[in-house]
Amino acid sequence: MAQPLAPHPLDAGLAEAIARELLKHKGLRVITNILNVAAILSDNPDCEVLVAGGVVRGRDRGIVGEATVEFMRQFRVDIALIGISGLEADGTLRDFDYREITVTQAILEGSREVWPAADHSQFNRPAMVEVGRFSQLDALFADQPPPQPFAGLLADAGVPCTVAGDTP
Repeated sequence: MAQPLAPHPLDAGLAEAIARELLKHKGLRVITNILNVAAILSDNPDCEVLVAGGVVRGRDRGIVGEATVEFMRQFRVDIALIGISGLEADGTLRDFDYREITVTQAILEGSREVWPAADHSQFNRPAMVEVGRFSQLDALFADQPPPQPFAGLLADAGVPCTVAGDTP
């Protein structure tokens, strides 16, 4: 039997890097299920941080479980900045932790726009559980241009990809 790949160490680091960038912004209201993100953003006096309750995962301090899902379902947000473990050539977004999937899906359902962030290693990275599809995305942010066939798949889905360093 094939062993599932372990979550990538950059998965949590990417969310934290985004949080550090958000420190420069004012008037944000951030709803998160990642304790490290909450800790970073709580240093911004112009940012209100709401943290979900639930079970804390030791490896990345993410909060998961039914209490987290119910908390997230209460909100309708303008933009969901999400991390994703894998993007596959069948047009799916995937993750490893089935408990995280239900949290992410609740976030997707309550968001006007969905903006995932991915590093180059996450393209063609198989993960066990489907979170969603490219057609649910409004934008994608990556550290490198997506390899083929992803550039075409994203274009077909109408999803622009912004590569880090390409914008002022």
